[in-house]
Amino acid sequence: MQRFVSSYASLMASDEFSAKVERLLAYEQIRQLASHYAVAVDSRDLDALVELFVDDVRVGRDTYGRDALRDSFAESLGAIGISMLNVGTHAIDLVDADHATGQVYCHGQIQDGERWIHQFILYRDTYERRDGEWFFVRRIHELWYGEEAPISPLSYTPAEWPKNHDGLGTVPASWPSWNAFWANNT
Repeated sequence: MQRFVSSYASLMASDEFSAKVERLLAYEQIRQLASHYAVAVDSRDLDALVELFVDDVRVGRDTYGRDALRDSFAESLGAIGISMLNVGTHAIDLVDADHATGQVYCHGQIQDGERWIHQFILYRDTYERRDGEWFFVRRIHELWYGEEAPISPLSYTPAEWPKNHDGLGTVPASWPSWNAFWANNT
C-alpha cells in the first residue's frame, strides 16, 4: 500500500500529469462555453451571452467589443421568437495552452413568426484563454439544413405540467431574462 501511495504522489507531482489535467480542464471549460451560449440565447440573457466572448470581439467589418456584440444579438434574437438550441457533438482542437478551435453540432428549434423551424447547425469556433478563462473569439454559424414543421408546438393547449405530459409548457416565460428582453426590445 505504501508503494502505491508513493507512486500516486509522485505521479500527481509530475509535469506530465499536470499538463494532462490542464488539457482536460481546457476541454471541459470550452465545452461549457457552447452549453452556456445555448442557454443564454434561449433565455435571451444578453449580458451572460456577451460575457462568453473576448472583450475585444470583432463584430462585423470594423466594429469591436461586447457592447457592439450585445446590440447585434439584440437585433438578431429580436427577429425570432422562442428558440431551443441543443448542443451535441463538440470536437475541440487545442492549438496551444491559450488557443483552440472547435466544431459544434447543434439542433435548433426556432419560432419564426407563426412558423416553427427545425435546423441542424454547425458552429465553427475559435477560442482563446485569457487570465485563465476560456472565451469565444469567433463563432461562425453554418446551416446543414432547415425545415418548417407541419405543426407549431406553440399552437398546443397548455400542458399544465405535471397534470399533462403533452401541450405547451411554461418555458421560456419562466426565465426572468426572457421577459426582460422582450420588455426592452418591443
